[in-house]
Amino acid sequence: MSQAMLNMYISFFAMILMFISVGTAVFSKLKLRGIFKGIVLTFSFICLMVSGLIVFIIVIGGPTATL
Repeated sequence: MSQAMLNMYISFFAMILMFISVGTAVFSKLKLRGIFKGIVLTFSFICLMVSGLIVFIIVIGGPTATL
């Protein structure tokens, strides 16, 4: 597998983490109360930070296509 394809799959994983983050944040704001709300929001924040870090690393890595 080429480096470009690997970067693509890693960025897809980051996008999935972003969707999980949004889904859990909305769920916790609308349906949960108390300590569970805090735990789920913390999980959401961690997912968002990890996905942002992954995207940052992929973008800073630059283009990987070689001919």
